[in-house]
Amino acid sequence: MKVTEHIANAKGNTLFSLEIIPPRKGENIQNIFDHLDPLMEFKPPFIDVTYHREEYVYKKHPNGLLEKKTTRKRPGTVGICAALKHRYNVDPVPHIICGGFNKEETENALIDLNFLGIDNVLVLRGDAIKSEPQFKPEPGGNNYAIDLLHQVKGMNEGNYLDDDMENANPTDFCIGVAGYPEKHFEAPSLNSDLKYLKQKVDAGAEYIVTQMFFDNQKFFEFEKKCRAMGIDVPIIPGLKPFKTKNQLSVLPSFFKIDLPDTLVDAVEKCKDNKEVQQVGIEWGIQQSKELKEHGVPVLHYYSMGKSSSVQKIAKAVF
Repeated sequence: MKVTEHIANAKGNTLFSLEIIPPRKGENIQNIFDHLDPLMEFKPPFIDVTYHREEYVYKKHPNGLLEKKTTRKRPGTVGICAALKHRYNVDPVPHIICGGFNKEETENALIDLNFLGIDNVLVLRGDAIKSEPQFKPEPGGNNYAIDLLHQVKGMNEGNYLDDDMENANPTDFCIGVAGYPEKHFEAPSLNSDLKYLKQKVDAGAEYIVTQMFFDNQKFFEFEKKCRAMGIDVPIIPGLKPFKTKNQLSVLPSFFKIDLPDTLVDAVEKCKDNKEVQQVGIEWGIQQSKELKEHGVPVLHYYSMGKSSSVQKIAKAVF
């Protein structure tokens, strides 16, 4: 079932969903199951599965020459989606990214997902390789999320890369995109960022999932501006439980977000990360209750393979 259908069937009730990351190469999928099992009591209708692009390193040989070697740290998104569907009977939402793939590889992945009966995808540009200052698409790949969206939308209309195909069966993916309540870090302004978001919706995006935020007012203002621009698809807030003191610097630096002074003060007073985790749970409960009362369609938690904080928040909210 599509994400939009789950939202419609909820008839105004706020749903619970979460996002997981594939285990590192060599780890067991049981790690995913151990993380998800305690959260299934909250009946998530869908679960997002991230994709991490291949990175590369340069290995120096004794003769001084450098060899470019590709590493794939977190494989398995398609396989994990199939496993989640089989084990939990939930709808997996695989993330499809531009980085690391050409259009043919993207098309093949979408064909596999379609054969598995997966109805949803979240399309993203993806991050730049750590060794490069800016994002660079693969040769023959998509430059931006909207280009990727056009490719998925085209397949939904029966258009594949091979122009000679006749009577090709169309796919029927429900397409989600990302939104940034505090703007994407590369955008010159929030209004500029929203214009691009509107283009994605006009091109066929059916729902929006936001970047994490810790100040609900940022989300409310973002939602209001979206509606004023004619963006009328469901907007799903993304939430992350605060857990460690070093996140005071890591989260603003990596995700380009602001942290409320009240939260910063509370975390700075903590003696250890156990106390920080409790602060994060209490903050998450407060955030979630206010958003639920506001009437958001889904509360989407970035669990990152750790279920304890999300479980405690969900118990208090759902």
